Amino acid sequence: MIKGNTVLRIFAAVLGIITCLSASSQQGIKVQGWTILSDSREDDLITINAAKSYEINHLQLSHDVIMDLQEIRIPEKRILVNDLIKKAHDSGIKEVVAWDHALYSLKYYPDRFKTGPKATLNFDDAAFWEWFKQDYRDMLKLVPDVDGLVLTFIETGARAENQYSEMLKSGAEKLAAVVDAVAEVVCDELDKQLYIRTFAYTDSEYKNTIGCIEHIRSKKIILMMKETPHDFFLTHPNDKYAGTINRPTIMEFDTGNEFNGQGVIANMWPEYVISRWSELIKRPNIIGYVARTDRYNNTRIVGTPNEILLYTLKRYTEDQTVTSENIYDEFITLKYGQGAIKYLKPAFKLSYDIVSSSLYTLGTNIANHSQMDFDPYKSSYGRHVSGKWLDPPVVFIKHGINKEFHYWKDIIEHLAPPAMKEPDAALKTEAPFVLKNSWVTPVEKMDEEYLRYVIAEKKYAVKCAEDALEYIHKGESLLIANELYSAIHNIFHRTLITARMYEATATAYFGYRVYARGGEYQTIWLKKTMKKALTDMLLIADEIDNYKEPVPRGQWNWRGDAETAREYYQLITQNGWKEYGNVVFKN
Repeated sequence: MIKGNTVLRIFAAVLGIITCLSASSQQGIKVQGWTILSDSREDDLITINAAKSYEINHLQLSHDVIMDLQEIRIPEKRILVNDLIKKAHDSGIKEVVAWDHALYSLKYYPDRFKTGPKATLNFDDAAFWEWFKQDYRDMLKLVPDVDGLVLTFIETGARAENQYSEMLKSGAEKLAAVVDAVAEVVCDELDKQLYIRTFAYTDSEYKNTIGCIEHIRSKKIILMMKETPHDFFLTHPNDKYAGTINRPTIMEFDTGNEFNGQGVIANMWPEYVISRWSELIKRPNIIGYVARTDRYNNTRIVGTPNEILLYTLKRYTEDQTVTSENIYDEFITLKYGQGAIKYLKPAFKLSYDIVSSSLYTLGTNIANHSQMDFDPYKSSYGRHVSGKWLDPPVVFIKHGINKEFHYWKDIIEHLAPPAMKEPDAALKTEAPFVLKNSWVTPVEKMDEEYLRYVIAEKKYAVKCAEDALEYIHKGESLLIANELYSAIHNIFHRTLITARMYEATATAYFGYRVYARGGEYQTIWLKKTMKKALTDMLLIADEIDNYKEPVPRGQWNWRGDAETAREYYQLITQNGWKEYGNVVFKN
């Protein structure tokens, strides 16, 4: 009988052979990177120490580590950034870069340069540009071993396109001037690398961004673009502009799952990662990827089952013939032993369906950066709708429903509160074509038909989460032997609690909106359904309060959803929403 450790050694050796044989498939891929957002030094070092086994050659320090280069003047930031750079270099990561945004807020810049209308910066003043470049020289002296910057230059503090210039005729030219000034210092003088990070909220903004890039003179700059347009949603298509711009480009993946659970719940979906990367990796100008490894604080995915997403990117970059089935088998064997495959693989496979039918409703994300927030988070009903990026804007929902929906005429028309469909609401700027086509109307359209769709989907999420946890229970004896059962059990237990909370709260909230429409809508079925959901909301809130295990805390406070549920209970049963005439549910 071959012992577990021997199996792992054999498997690792085989994997090494596969890696060597598949190296030729990488071709134009030069950058294999990670991004650390958390300023938790302990968690950051764990991530950095894992990078070598993933052949990571590029590391970005961002967000809570450093968001703007100006923060390097804060002693605590400077110490952490320089320490992480050293640790990363010592571990074999060749290129470590820091995030930056330009311009900073207007107050950052000396008043003597604010001679444009309404005290805007005068971009025609040569002295301003010399000051600007010297400022970058001074800041970069404080972080001497950094290998470059990742510069976001769109929609920053003092928006460059709003500053004064007679010489620069367009906003695109002004933006390009800022980028080129930074490049002169970073690339030309200091021989470091500059990445420019682009994103936009609409197609027209993407066109403006592309227009700006065409004005940039420096040929040393590399682009960085998100896997999806605007932001990281499971239901968005791939960013259609990525790879179309004639500059080397790296793709940014959110394996930290900002909107999808932030690693606090099960985020294990190699199929999803492969579906995106398999198409993007073939595009011209794509030279690599960078993947987010956390969503602040102690939400790192390295060392958790969600690390499978990082493993997927590594393996598919090495070998484009690898399948998700291969990924599951390899990752589970390497981390938990071959015997765990039959328990963990089916559980892992359910995580995508659980999240996409709980944090998402009928194909659109209605969680506020993973926080449960149906109302009043308006972005869920405009800015974040995947229908902005699809033509035609339709989606087929499985999840126990098996029906095609139009994103606007069906989904948003029924899910969105009336105020969020007003002509002067977010849709006016986010998706004006929706108003032009009269796809939504500023009246309440939530009804029993759509409530039943919502409930069916949430019940589907709960059933999947129950099944996943049952698989973990079946593998308890094996996983306990490997001292890994607790961590795996906890993440799937939280996933089930989350699915149950969404089922109860969505039923009560959307049910309330049907109820508030008046007597003809207040059926016996509706009252019975709402009564049970309201009871369940409080029970699950108590369950969250009494949950004894430690919970990773990032941007999303998982425990905070209990308080949200109680707030909704209060509104539905005692106060009512003012938008609905303060109607109160009475059974």
